[in-house]
Amino acid sequence: MKILALIPARYGSSRFPGKPLALVHGKPMIQRVYEQTVKAFPNACVATDDERIYNAVKDFGGRVVMTSTSHNSGTDRCFEALKNWCAESGEVFDVVINVQGDEPYIRPEQLLQLGECFNDPSVELATLVKRVKDKAELFNTNSPKVILNKNNDAIYFSRTPIPFCRDVEITDEYVKATPFFRHIGLYGYKVETLEKICAMPQSFLELTEKLEQLRWLENGLKIRVAKTEYETHAVDTLEDLEFINSKFDW
Repeated sequence: MKILALIPARYGSSRFPGKPLALVHGKPMIQRVYEQTVKAFPNACVATDDERIYNAVKDFGGRVVMTSTSHNSGTDRCFEALKNWCAESGEVFDVVINVQGDEPYIRPEQLLQLGECFNDPSVELATLVKRVKDKAELFNTNSPKVILNKNNDAIYFSRTPIPFCRDVEITDEYVKATPFFRHIGLYGYKVETLEKICAMPQSFLELTEKLEQLRWLENGLKIRVAKTEYETHAVDTLEDLEFINSKFDW
């Protein structure tokens, strides 16, 4: 099984323009993510729509391909990047791992855990989750929650707490004792499945919750879920960047 790790990175973030080039302890964020990714998957490539990011990746010796500016999601950007990179390199891959370009502290162990889901030949799509730690995290609409079935496949994702707890007071103690899970935004796709989902029109559930993975569930696909114990530190705002630069030593 040959895996390609792709890191979508666009310049025009509404909350933090130029985020991939923001410095994390002296290096561009996209470089930090790339260096963590290649520890797990030597075949890694940044997918960007901006020449500034393209040139920055080239400057630190990384692999990078240009993509369109019109993609609705990182998944769509990954599919174009896959085609472009395969055409450029002549290589063929079985699985694509979609790595978030705004998580400079992503751990190689998490990426490898996601890739291992595809050791089961029935798996077409995979992602990671982590136990919710407290009430604030459970009610944070920027942190989607997910419920699983007994086979560790996703049943549903939502920005609201799921499942709904009837006749129960939600406290930090209750959350710690209850298997609530939040979604970690890493995805793995078989190549043929990636092509299939990118051809699907946006769905009602996806447009309602603003979560693209609901399109896949609504179309009858299964998403295998692996559980990680590692914390993640996504950078969505300048305040997030200041936090990680002050809290962590590289």
